[in-house]
Amino acid sequence: MKRLFTAADRENSMTIEVRNVCKSFKDVDAVLNVNLRVESGEAVALLGPNGAGKTTLVEMIEGVQTPDSGEILILGKTWQSDESFLRQEIGLALQETRFQDRLTVEETLWLFASFYHLEKERTNEVLKIIQLESKRKTWVVQLSGGQRQRLALGIAILSRPRILILDEPTTGLDPNARRDLWKILEDFKATGTTLILTTHYMEEAEFLCERIVMMDQGKILAEGSLSQLLEKFSEGDLIEYAIDGTFPIERAKALSGVVSSHWKAESGQGLLTVKSISETLPDFLDLIKFSTASLTSLECRRRTLNDLFLAMSGRHLDE
Repeated sequence: MKRLFTAADRENSMTIEVRNVCKSFKDVDAVLNVNLRVESGEAVALLGPNGAGKTTLVEMIEGVQTPDSGEILILGKTWQSDESFLRQEIGLALQETRFQDRLTVEETLWLFASFYHLEKERTNEVLKIIQLESKRKTWVVQLSGGQRQRLALGIAILSRPRILILDEPTTGLDPNARRDLWKILEDFKATGTTLILTTHYMEEAEFLCERIVMMDQGKILAEGSLSQLLEKFSEGDLIEYAIDGTFPIERAKALSGVVSSHWKAESGQGLLTVKSISETLPDFLDLIKFSTASLTSLECRRRTLNDLFLAMSGRHLDE
């Protein structure tokens, strides 16, 4: 029977609560005093580079790892006392899932459906959701990387879980396969399922999730919607440029609206953080015009999550 969620269910239910959780491996502190609350029906991205602690955190939420200290409540329950219940309520899709190569797509879904005592009709529904109906008789070994990830997603949603956890689901996929999976997930979000996504792709976090949690070195640096993060932590817009010749950098720093300036003399590359591009750019171009330098490249843009993460951690998201 299909589970139905009322507005009251979503409003009154805190799906996940992580309280002061720590986890270490030998000399590495993977997660340090993390607190996180996820509302029912919310889509949350854990964003950060490799080694930020994202996977360790979700593995503790999944029940794969046990916290060294702290507490994790899922639907008001814990893995220690309610494992059987929680296994039915959580769907998992990992970065790489291994299948039996000589089973077909349809047979693979039938196998996993049998674990939940589901009818074969449910596998037909899932085949349509993950857009693999035309591949139902195809051996898994013959699927592309993107198709295998769609199959992994199909397995994760077979039981209609209340919580879906995706750990780096599109790493290694080409851009088209990544967008195909995004579209499926965007449609699936409308069912009211709570979604937790770990990723180091800022575009993925922006597209799929209403709230972004930025992690690095086991800690949460900041969280909020994209607009909230940029408004709270961003210093302004950016003017990136490259110069050939002698450039009066001190005069550039003093231009109207400049918040900060970074200059690499050896490469002739500079970055101005400004209150408004339209306010500063005309004066900046005049400065170049009346100097002995020539402009070889220029890019004006709003600050991105990668810029924000770099300012907070000193690292890029894709490191």
